[in-house]
Amino acid sequence: MYPIKKVIIGLDLRELDQTMVEFADFLANAPAVEEIYFVNVIKNLYIPKEVLKEFPDMVENAIKERKNEMETKVAEFSKGEKNAKFHFNVLNGKIADSILKFTKERDIDLIVIGRREKANESGALSQRLARRAACSLLIIPEGTSPKMDRILVPSDFSDYSKLALEEAINIAHSNQNATEITIQNVFTVPTGYHYTGKSFEEFTEVMRKNAVKNYKKFISKFDTKDIKIKAVYSQDTNEDVTTDMIDKAHEINANAIIIGAKGRTSTTAFFLGSIAERLIQLDNDIPLMIVRPKGKNAGFLEFLKEL
Repeated sequence: MYPIKKVIIGLDLRELDQTMVEFADFLANAPAVEEIYFVNVIKNLYIPKEVLKEFPDMVENAIKERKNEMETKVAEFSKGEKNAKFHFNVLNGKIADSILKFTKERDIDLIVIGRREKANESGALSQRLARRAACSLLIIPEGTSPKMDRILVPSDFSDYSKLALEEAINIAHSNQNATEITIQNVFTVPTGYHYTGKSFEEFTEVMRKNAVKNYKKFISKFDTKDIKIKAVYSQDTNEDVTTDMIDKAHEINANAIIIGAKGRTSTTAFFLGSIAERLIQLDNDIPLMIVRPKGKNAGFLEFLKEL
């Protein structure tokens, strides 16, 4: 897993900014993080040429004013010493497109955006970025405390699950191993189980034992660095594994969920691409990190879905 060195943090100059700046301070003290770029997007800076001739400094002044607002917000809520350097950038255009373009230009490792309590708008932005970004994405609900000492990692034991666990281990290691990681595997009893001659309860145990076996193979490939890691196995009973994940996150009082962008196995009926999108829709109170291999975005077909 690549180290997170460069981070974008979105500011909207509203109440959510306090949460975002507090998380910026949290990330700024992570050992690997070197640069944090606060960005704010002005949706429309188009000014007719005729008007610009009369007022040539209009765009420059608008950008300068917005940048000053950002710096004031960060100064108000930021506290303490920081290892990372802060930058302030005002972008112009559609929010998602502007952030994605900036991400590519600055070789960003992590995009951090906020989720307001009324999340219709911010939820749609999260979906777009999750589908199209060529790096990882962290979604921060409004009012969340910047803390990651109890992390839930949903896992189907795929390569994408491997990336998610690696990121959780890196975070825990940065936190002086004070973080506890819970790996959750959600399994489903297949429809045709009765053809085996076993009862539903018996085949449930077959599936659980299979998950335990796969977990042991999976975890043996990691250097866990003496971090506390616990595995749990959940049976999906309502054909929506995301509800099992969110329930487990609340049960363990998780302050972060980390999931891979994609991955699937037939034994768990688990598709992380759609699961990540579903979590974005349903998870409104726990920070959610969607880990993607850097430089590998969702591809052209997923891009077309946004049009």
